[in-house]
Amino acid sequence: MRKMRKMRGPKQRRTCWFCTHGIEPDYKNCEVLRNYVSERGKILPKRTTANCAVHQRKTAREVKRARHIALLPFVAENIHT
Repeated sequence: MRKMRKMRGPKQRRTCWFCTHGIEPDYKNCEVLRNYVSERGKILPKRTTANCAVHQRKTAREVKRARHIALLPFVAENIHT
């Protein structure tokens, strides 16, 4: 007997949070940048965050800047409060 496959419709495209709110990523805005860092302290990929390519590159750069001046930690301890 053959397995029946579920028919999936077209995926709904998620939009970039920065494009919808009309702002740019900034290293001083740590509350927003914490959403783009995993629990282990890694920068989340584009497929997870649904950012456009331009804002994903800017977000990665701003996370690195915030880490460098100690606004965000490099390691995983106490990253999500």
